[in-house]
Amino acid sequence: MPFSLLPRDEEFFDLFIEVARRSREAAEHLVGLFAEPDRAPYHAEQIKRLEHECDQITHEVVNRLDRTFITPIDREDIYRLAANLDDVMDIIDGVARRAQIFRVGTPPEGVGKLIGVIHRALGALVLGVEELRKRAGVMEHCIELKRLEEEADLLYHMSLGRLFDEEKNAIELIKWKEIYDNLERCVDQAEDVANVLESITIKHG
Repeated sequence: MPFSLLPRDEEFFDLFIEVARRSREAAEHLVGLFAEPDRAPYHAEQIKRLEHECDQITHEVVNRLDRTFITPIDREDIYRLAANLDDVMDIIDGVARRAQIFRVGTPPEGVGKLIGVIHRALGALVLGVEELRKRAGVMEHCIELKRLEEEADLLYHMSLGRLFDEEKNAIELIKWKEIYDNLERCVDQAEDVANVLESITIKHG
């Protein structure tokens, strides 16, 4: 291994962990948003706060990258991981905003189940990001994320089919389909993070 007198900036890993943990916390509020209608505004407000904090951290990642000469992993991988992590948080915030704008009532059963998968997926995502610095254990969390994406995909299609079978109000159908679509996108985006983690682990393992 080539020796360098210039230290590598390892703080990128800490910043990634901060974003991942906030996304997991946002997923917990997403559970509450639909499970506790009386407290929905509070949960939406907390998700917006976390989304804003993630934006600030992602901005710091980019700024740090611009002023860092030696990085712990490839620069393009840092950009990709930061962007993909931020996108997960943005989608969660988007679901919360839609729920508030649409003034949704009691959600279909599939919504709660899909959010449960999201919560588990973000738990696996946090563990994968936390292991990235030392690379060990990352792959098993990536595999779990991909398994959860497949579970979410199946649940999404089943729930959407049930929605079209049972919902007779066209406006309600449009509202819930939009929410289902974005919940499914959230798990897809988490899988994109897993793909980046996997790529980094293989490249630098």
